[in-house]
Amino acid sequence: MIDSKHIALAITGASGAPYSERLLEILLGREITVHLMISAAGRIVLADELNWKLPARAKDIHKQLVAKFNCKDNLLQVYGEQQWSSPLASGSHQISTMIVCPCTMGSLSSIAVGSSDNLINRAADVMLKENRKLILVPRETPFSVIHLENMLKLASLGVCILPPNPGFYFRPKQISDIINFVVSKILDQADIKHDLSFHWGK
Repeated sequence: MIDSKHIALAITGASGAPYSERLLEILLGREITVHLMISAAGRIVLADELNWKLPARAKDIHKQLVAKFNCKDNLLQVYGEQQWSSPLASGSHQISTMIVCPCTMGSLSSIAVGSSDNLINRAADVMLKENRKLILVPRETPFSVIHLENMLKLASLGVCILPPNPGFYFRPKQISDIINFVVSKILDQADIKHDLSFHWGK
């Protein structure tokens, strides 16, 4: 049976670490088990944008983030980029949704061609072949024709392409308001209830 209380989250090396941080905070706060993958480039961006000095080993990242988010050990599962023993590498796992936030154009391209050259790309490939929810948050501007073609290909396969484009009709007063706006859209697509939304006309 598909388990909606488990979410796969991949963080790659595009700008947008605050979105990842807020997503983690909300998911763990709702006691949703997060199966986390962070690329080497993702760790660099997390250090640059959030001052997170994450170690290379998955078990050390797990220890550091459990302490940071003050969550139960079992709510966070962390996997290395080449950890092919991870359940995410197989279609037999029962996770309903995977989010790549932020998603580099390199990761998007690899997913579009099914390269499966690391665990993030393989996990996304599994979501596609098993017809499960895959949400990509591509952070790049401007988009080239190659980027757009890859996004169109994935969208035609049912992938949710969700660029972090904030609206301003709710008149944000601080950066956290803009972050919440984007994260609320991601949570909506993942069918996760939240109280971050600014609904038009309400």
